[in-house]
Amino acid sequence: MLGASVKPVSARVFRGELLGMWSSTRMVVLVAMSASLYAAILIPFKVVQLIPGITELRPANAVPVVCSFLFGPAAGWGAAIGNAIGDTFGGLGPGDLFGFAGNLMYGIAPYRVWRALGGGRPVPADARDWLRFFASLFAGAACCALIVGWGLNALGFVPFTVLGNVVLLNNMITAGVLAPLLLHHLYPRVERAHLLFGDVLATRPPGRRRARIGLTLLFAGVVGGLVAGNLAATGAWQPAWVAPSASPTHAPEVGFGVAPFVALAVAGVLLL
Repeated sequence: MLGASVKPVSARVFRGELLGMWSSTRMVVLVAMSASLYAAILIPFKVVQLIPGITELRPANAVPVVCSFLFGPAAGWGAAIGNAIGDTFGGLGPGDLFGFAGNLMYGIAPYRVWRALGGGRPVPADARDWLRFFASLFAGAACCALIVGWGLNALGFVPFTVLGNVVLLNNMITAGVLAPLLLHHLYPRVERAHLLFGDVLATRPPGRRRARIGLTLLFAGVVGGLVAGNLAATGAWQPAWVAPSASPTHAPEVGFGVAPFVALAVAGVLLL
């Protein structure tokens, strides 16, 4: 039975959650569930374009956040695969690789930040819980916006000032409104069914020192990257390590100038 409680296999811990989960049939099923749900809600809204051919109104953006708190690393792969499926209905291109990576981070950052900030049931009950919840949500939303905005501006497609900010707001507003409501109703049911990722997969939360380092790198990366991306895309900031270019999108400045911040953010998520 899918809902049966399973004794985690401790050896999986040493391969890391993101890779180790693929040896668990139940986690693979949760990936498929997350991906299919995400894609099923994404596809009908492809006609409501915010940036034609690039992004659209996405009420589905609450799904990776909810699934992150429920299914952990399975939500990351589910978000990445579900977004890739959705992209096939809008035309594929090299920018979709950044969409895959951005949605992978969008699905794993929330539960990792929540866990590093103390964990517990992700159903906010007081001011401290709400603060931790929105910090976790912002981490995932900002990672996705940073990677997607950086990648597509580096390719010369869409300025970071447009895409990065639209993705961030789209993620924060949609998930900020819907995710707490959905978790309030879904979390207790999934918990009773023993399908939370901690019931299915052996996990090893980071130690206190590693958690502090990971959180510092993550938030320094996303906040610094969002600021740097907006400044570099408008020509207001010229990275010292990048030669000035005549590109109207400032693609080299964004591509090479924001890359260190992206690396910091990804390293922070993986440490948590």
